[in-house]
Amino acid sequence: MSAFGESPDGTIEILNIVPLQGPGGIVAASCDAAISLAVDEINRGDGILGREIRTTNIDGGRRPQEVADEVAALLATGMVHAITGWHTSAVRLAVSQANASRVPYLYATGHEGLTDELPGVLMLGEHPEVQTLPAIHWLERELGIRSWAIIGNDYIWPHVSARAIRRSLGDRSAIVLERFVPLGAPDFGDFLGHPALDLADGVVILMVGADVARFNRQFAATGRADKQIRISPAADENVLLAGGVAANHNFYVASSFFIDEKTADGRDRLDRYRRLHGSFAPALTSFSNMSYEAVHTLKAIAETVGSLEVPEMHRALDQGVLLETPGGSRGFLGNQAVQPGYIALANGFEFDIIAQIT
Repeated sequence: MSAFGESPDGTIEILNIVPLQGPGGIVAASCDAAISLAVDEINRGDGILGREIRTTNIDGGRRPQEVADEVAALLATGMVHAITGWHTSAVRLAVSQANASRVPYLYATGHEGLTDELPGVLMLGEHPEVQTLPAIHWLERELGIRSWAIIGNDYIWPHVSARAIRRSLGDRSAIVLERFVPLGAPDFGDFLGHPALDLADGVVILMVGADVARFNRQFAATGRADKQIRISPAADENVLLAGGVAANHNFYVASSFFIDEKTADGRDRLDRYRRLHGSFAPALTSFSNMSYEAVHTLKAIAETVGSLEVPEMHRALDQGVLLETPGGSRGFLGNQAVQPGYIALANGFEFDIIAQIT
């Protein structure tokens, strides 16, 4: 029996939205295992507000409205207290409308940085101005990159991010090629064979999960990996594994959530993860670490505010409270978490952090 008892009144129910299909499905097992670690750690203590937490996974790889309809049905029971998720922005927009600010919604994915989110939606992932753009400018300064090609999936996050890149570069001629493809596109031959790609020093990849791995394999097969670098804000260790060593050469990633085994915190977190799940568990990756942090951030909000009510939560964050999580102190500017960003270079199936960029 749980130390908290078995009554539903003694629990806090969290819906966790993660894709179980499509290109984002590559992260599902890692995210589920990371969330299980956060739940175990929190429930070994006093839970959230003295209540045991439980999570229910929702498949975020379906059409956005399908996901939103399921979330709405579960919210209608009155038994859901919070939502977390790693999934696309298209799903987020639909789910936030279904949620209608009823419960906190912690979005643990990089996003496009729009400012019209409904109350209750907290952005733990980075937007382009603190992730993609600083990474691009770092590569320009350090590696002398001057011209870029962009390839993205055809939905809101890649389109808005590409516009932000064009504005930041200031000179449209710096972008020699730009294309958008459907989620799950099997072949990138039109992009890889385009004559304008020869003019690019680097490629910005604004795609999701398995699409990034597939693109990297096809890119490396052309022989371009030795002379053109790639940068993505949406790849984790699962993407490196799926792509293979050869596909990861000269591949850079920007994120705030790398697991760094060189630090005491990183080693300790990995040790706890392996003790819970065993040596053959899915990798604890930068993406799944975001999901882990989302659950702990929810606890930090509840304990700091004394409630999970959305208006009270926003009042506290607007007053500048700092939330203590396993990843350190976390503040918010509006609904956006403020945290350092890093750029890393793929090294086989792992990342080597090479610089702090924000």
